[in-house]
Amino acid sequence: MADKYDYGLDKHSANYQPLTPLTFLERAAKVYPEHPAIIHGKSETGYADFYARSRQLASALDKAGVQKGDTVSVMLANTPPMLEAHYAVPMTGAVLNTMNTRLDARIIAFSLEHAESKFLIADKEYSQTISAALDMMQGPQPIIINYSDPEFDTPGEPIGNIDYEDFIASGDPRYRWKMPDDEWDAISLNYTSGTTGNPKGVVYHHRGAYLLAQGNVITASMPKHPVYLWTLPMFHCNGWCFPWTLSVIGGTHVCLRQVRADAIWNALADHRVTHLCGAPIVMSTILNAPDDEKRQLDHTVEFFTAAAPPPEQVLSDMASAGFNVTHLYGLTESYGPAVVNDWDSTWDDLPAGERAAKKARQGVRYAALEGLTVMDPKTMLKVPADGETMGEVMMKGNIIMKGYLKNPEATDAAFAGGWFHSGDLGVMHNDGYIQLKDRSKDIIISGGENISSIEVEDTLYKHPAISAAAVVAKPDEKWGETPCAFIELKPGEELSADEIITYCRENLAHFKAPRHVVFTQIPKTSTGKIQKFKLREMAKQI
Repeated sequence: MADKYDYGLDKHSANYQPLTPLTFLERAAKVYPEHPAIIHGKSETGYADFYARSRQLASALDKAGVQKGDTVSVMLANTPPMLEAHYAVPMTGAVLNTMNTRLDARIIAFSLEHAESKFLIADKEYSQTISAALDMMQGPQPIIINYSDPEFDTPGEPIGNIDYEDFIASGDPRYRWKMPDDEWDAISLNYTSGTTGNPKGVVYHHRGAYLLAQGNVITASMPKHPVYLWTLPMFHCNGWCFPWTLSVIGGTHVCLRQVRADAIWNALADHRVTHLCGAPIVMSTILNAPDDEKRQLDHTVEFFTAAAPPPEQVLSDMASAGFNVTHLYGLTESYGPAVVNDWDSTWDDLPAGERAAKKARQGVRYAALEGLTVMDPKTMLKVPADGETMGEVMMKGNIIMKGYLKNPEATDAAFAGGWFHSGDLGVMHNDGYIQLKDRSKDIIISGGENISSIEVEDTLYKHPAISAAAVVAKPDEKWGETPCAFIELKPGEELSADEIITYCRENLAHFKAPRHVVFTQIPKTSTGKIQKFKLREMAKQI
């Protein structure tokens, strides 16, 4: 028997539309037509023009043969074309692939081939890498559209003969763009870092992008017309969906071609930036700027950071400089941040040590995420919420990827048991907050005992002379593995390996203390994440 609430109550175009973040820009252009949407160098673009240029680019791509299901790749810095591409490419029904500008030619070639990219919009600064990648490709090559930044004199020579502005000029700014047929349609493709073998292609859908874009507004408590500084690369998880987020509330994108201290401080003060995101290295860039580059701020700036939780001293220094830091956690597979350390104001009065312990936790799920827990990956049973029993962090909900492109085995493994397996090991506290302990591949097993590299790193970061630390397993004939610490000292500081080992033994169980210490520049990705796979190889040679 049909349910009375289904009888004669069908979906129609009048009451059901697929969710897509493309509608955010359409609305912003109507509601805030003259409000600044993009600031880049000395140029400023209002929302009406932002929308028109995005439609014009979409029209040009359509005329050039781009269709639903095609891939359009971009290799761009944080510049206006990157923002335009976030709307224009999916307006044609195609899928946007934002490429990491720091990657080597081999990975670029693999990604272009694997994605079957039809077009590549590329900044001429990266022409040398792109040329080398094209030479490595075995199959059809994408058509190259060159972008030369009019605001900054960048190195490199354009590839091919299609100029970005000339290409846009061939399009119609009144182009009737396409809504997705289904909100489950792919909107973007993001490749994982590829630290072991070839990277996997993570596919996002319109529904997830729509929900996380709004989730960012809620989580960040963003007011109408915020000013957002692009210190986070837009190629990283589509800039955590912020290219779509700001259109929801008519925010201003302040583009930043290079993450330099002087450029950051000038933008913060001159444009009265209200929000920015970035890895801990961005905080270091801000705090360690020479005094003559720093600017006095008369307002508080919200700073959202992922990766390892910032040490208490860094948080204190950021607060003194005018920043309120919020700790986030997520993965490429979750559209970027899906977990937030939702701070309880009653914790402000806790002793410093207890407050730091609260801040070290990754937190609770975004409002846009339906499930977050810690489970034993073998039994798929939740671990006790005791803050000690370790398991794998798992998620479920509408801001989890569609899956991995052309890789059903990896997709099935990631979704085994009806949950997304993050690969991160953590604990659940009795108040529902999760805390990471390690990546499953980064846990150190010494003499049968599990050692969390994050726990050792947290201890090292508390030493006043240490600016950066990373701990990995070093093979050991007797113990199987032992901790090996890689250290960066603060300018002007001196510290010996023995002093560091002694310090760790004073603050940790002795078996957790590093047995080897290496002073070096720690290798990081373009988004500031420490490349532990390189450190593991270095540790083997010690």
